[in-house]
Amino acid sequence: MSKAFVKEDAEHHDDDVVPEAAALPVGTKNYLTVYGYKALRAELKHLLNTERPEVVQVVSWAASNGDRSENGDYIYGKKRLREIDRRIRFLTKRLEIAEVVDPALQPNKDRAFFGATVVYANQDGEEFTVTIVGVDEAEPLNGKISWVSPVARALLKSQEGDVVSLRTPGGVQELDILEIHYPSNVTELSHDD
Repeated sequence: MSKAFVKEDAEHHDDDVVPEAAALPVGTKNYLTVYGYKALRAELKHLLNTERPEVVQVVSWAASNGDRSENGDYIYGKKRLREIDRRIRFLTKRLEIAEVVDPALQPNKDRAFFGATVVYANQDGEEFTVTIVGVDEAEPLNGKISWVSPVARALLKSQEGDVVSLRTPGGVQELDILEIHYPSNVTELSHDD
């Protein structure tokens, strides 16, 4: 086999490497809200029971058609199968080490802790609403920020009426805490989901 083919094949696999999610800080637990845990379990279940079998079926069909070197269904299917398997491994590992926290059970609801929804205003008077969640369930564009993010760290343990400092590349910003609330109902965690 020519070195060109070996190099090309190695480059092909390097292109498939996709970072899964932010790494957990050393020495911390993988905290998840009940909702986040259920969402990750549902994704894993969907990948294992629906998506992976469908892709395996397509790859098997494409392989039975003969020449695999120029078979787009086969090539794409194998690539997609690697992506699915990588995500399955990632989800399995993260769920194994997950520590599920139900924010509704927080006894100290007047302070911002994991799972709290916090409304704050910056120095310009702009208001923001964020919910402090786990690393694997963070969606900053939807107002869900990781508990290890700089904003969440500034907000943690604050109370309504507090002014906290947030260090940014542009300097220190003062954030006024306007509201803190938690979900009102207790959600039971079912391992059957």
